[in-house]
Formats: sequence, C-alpha cells, structure tokens
Amino acid sequence: MSLNSKIEWTEASWNPVTGCTKVSPGCENCYAERISIRLQAMGQPNYVNGFKPTIHDNSLGIPLKWKKPRLIFVNSMSDLFHEKVPDKFILRTIEIMNKANWHRFQILTKRSKRLTELNSKIKWAQNIWMGVSVENMDYLFRIDHLRNTDSKIKFISFEPLLGPISNLNLKDVDWVIVGGESGPKARPMNPEWVKEIRNQCVHASVPFFFKQWGGVNKKKNGRKLDGRTWDEMPLTFGTHGNRLF
Repeated sequence: MSLNSKIEWTEASWNPVTGCTKVSPGCENCYAERISIRLQAMGQPNYVNGFKPTIHDNSLGIPLKWKKPRLIFVNSMSDLFHEKVPDKFILRTIEIMNKANWHRFQILTKRSKRLTELNSKIKWAQNIWMGVSVENMDYLFRIDHLRNTDSKIKFISFEPLLGPISNLNLKDVDWVIVGGESGPKARPMNPEWVKEIRNQCVHASVPFFFKQWGGVNKKKNGRKLDGRTWDEMPLTFGTHGNRLF
C-alpha cells in the first residue's frame, strides 16, 4: 500500500489482491511482476507468493482508515477481475469503495469480459472509476465491454501503447490515459501514435492525460507532448487535477 504513489494520475495505491498472469502483449514486461519478485526477496509478507495471484483479506479495510480524501488506484499490483479472484471477494472490495465514499477509486482491468459478467452485481457508486487497458487495435473490444457496464466514470489506459489507435470510439468515455512502456526491456512508442489519440480526445472533448514517454530512462525522456504536459482529468476534478469535492 502507498499513501504517496509515484504514478502520475493517482495519489495512492491499495492492493487487496497481488499477483497476476499474462493475457496479452501489454503484459510482456509487467512492472508489477518485477516489483513483486523484489518484494518477495525482501521478505514482504504480502508477497510471499511472489507474483502468484493472492487475495489479502487483511488489506480490505485500509481505505476506511484513510480519513483524508484521496484518489486511489485499486490493485496497482494485480487485476481485480483476475479469474483466480472469487466473485465474493471482488464484491467485498467494491463494497469497501462504496463505504469509503470520500475517496475516488480507480480500477483498471484487461479482463473486460469478466467485468461485464459481474456488472449487474456491482453497486456502481459515483466515486468508483472503472477503466480498461488497451495496448493496440486488437484489444479495442475491451472498450466496448466497458461501455456496456453501469459504471459512472469510464476510462481507458493506453499503456503501454504498442501500436497506432485509429477511428477510436469515445462514446461514453470520460477519460483517456496514454503512456509508453518503461524498464530494461521497454518497447518503443511512436510519437505519432500518441498525437493521434490526443487529437481524437480533443475532437471529442474527452480529458486526455499523457503519463510518460517511457523507455529505459523514463525520467530523462519526460512526459511533455508538443511542448507541454497534459494532465486533464474527468469532470469530478477541476483544471490540472484540482479537487471539486
């Protein structure tokens, strides 16, 4: 858990589930896998299983103890909708988000089919933002699955962006994030791919957040696009992320 996340588009992370398995090309150089193996070697109790999917009942109540409102990334080290996570545990996790209504929770999944299967059982409060990860054109179907849920705030994370995304249907989408892959085996991201998504967002009046260029040295490469940073957020936030609640 982290009260001060280094991820640019959030403030904190909460991991009632850790570990995952690879389902598509975006998973190939998973940062969470690298971190999990390191934490296992350090003897961190929640990572005794390394990157094997593991649920943590003792972590469920953590957001209720954080009294200051925060933007919280749910399962930065896993996927809440992983097939190894029981339905009941997913729904208990959602229940905590409903109770901790002073926070805003951001959930990302690549398992959009299971998301749609559980949609009718989920109480979609306004403070729950639901997103899908899409790395190239082959996985645009995840956006269609997301669009068919009852989540109040829907977003897309194109990270790592591994190819061009054209003719993007942004109907019912509230937010778009784009980022390049980082780490020792980072695959390159063409600037034209980023600009094409940015331009589609601008045309559709969808908030656009450019996270990073990535690469082996992501800090050196920075996160400016066309000479400026793009830190737009959904309408529950003001300009440059200033809270409206």
